[in-house]
Amino acid sequence: MRFPPPLIYSLGVAAASAAVVLGTYFLFRRKVTPAERERRRRLAVNAAGRMTDASVSDVHDHVLHFTYEVRGVSYAASQDVAGLLDLEGYEPASLLGPATVKYVPDNPANSILLCEAWSGLRLSRKPGSSGAAQGENNR
Repeated sequence: MRFPPPLIYSLGVAAASAAVVLGTYFLFRRKVTPAERERRRRLAVNAAGRMTDASVSDVHDHVLHFTYEVRGVSYAASQDVAGLLDLEGYEPASLLGPATVKYVPDNPANSILLCEAWSGLRLSRKPGSSGAAQGENNR
């Protein structure tokens, strides 16, 4: 069976238009940066996470290393807190020790010590330092 030329032409124009629209969408869509992806992950863990005790074992630059246990399995993790916590005014030793971690029940390795809306750190300030990081206490 032969199709009439106007129908073939119309289908071709529709296909080309769809290709242009899809191409434009994929070319100009907003790319999610790794920092934004990490922020979304932290907020998702905060929203759906369960809490358990943790221990902060090391602080290096703005990275906190911590361990925790869920259902008899020990986990060791780290979190870069550079954009979340101003460490000026805190003794590095004050960050070490007990803390609270939030983790995703379906994937306990997916965990956070703090995010934009919550902190599991138990912080103490240097004597005489200003309140540069107020609001980072447990909420």
